[in-house]
Amino acid sequence: MLQQTTTAAAGGSNAEALQQMSFMHLAQNFDFVGWVVFITLLLMSVLSVYWIVINFVKNLRLRGSSDRVVSTFWETPNAQDAIRYMEEQSRSEPFSKIALDAAQAAAHHQRHEGSRLVESLNRSEFVDRALRQAVTRESSRLEAGLTVLATVGSTAPFVGLLGTVWGIYHALLRLGASGESSIQAVAGPVGEALIMTAIGLFVAIPAVLAYNFFVRLNRVTNNKFDTFAHDLHDFFATGSRVGEVGGKR
Repeated sequence: MLQQTTTAAAGGSNAEALQQMSFMHLAQNFDFVGWVVFITLLLMSVLSVYWIVINFVKNLRLRGSSDRVVSTFWETPNAQDAIRYMEEQSRSEPFSKIALDAAQAAAHHQRHEGSRLVESLNRSEFVDRALRQAVTRESSRLEAGLTVLATVGSTAPFVGLLGTVWGIYHALLRLGASGESSIQAVAGPVGEALIMTAIGLFVAIPAVLAYNFFVRLNRVTNNKFDTFAHDLHDFFATGSRVGEVGGKR
């Protein structure tokens, strides 16, 4: 009978310990630091999801429009019609903005022939400078949000670990004050505190995966920027693309 009573008591203690190992019980016992850690992780998660969605939609649109915009520009027989087509593209379309910057630089240089500007920079150098600035600008826009994803991916586990350490510290203080030292009394508070580390990992892992994914996509897009800019330089500086037969369009 005594053994059954002891077993029943141990079972009740285990059940109580398992009930304590839940997020709701953890939230009910949050102090100021616990709430700061949890809200910080929540904000990190929201920012991470926001930039993941924004970058995914942006890259999806760019992938669907980049080849069409570039091919239409080169296939349009008249240069003025090609530039007009670029002006009709949306403000978020980068290839059209690069082409328009090159066209504006060439036109500006042509209007100021005989001036000190033309004497200091020839047409090729002037167009090249405009293209470099345009490619740098559009590349920077591609990287929007990546710093946030990298920061979340690298710091969220440590923020969660801070919550765990703080939770274990207070759990041990409570255990010391109560005088309990059984494994049942320790398992609940410690397991509960480890939830913060798990939350930190759940926030960090998607951010790291998304960061690596978007960096790869941006590298491919930047290569397309460079290739397109090179061809634009050839056209606006010499009147034809490299390898084009027949000279000017």
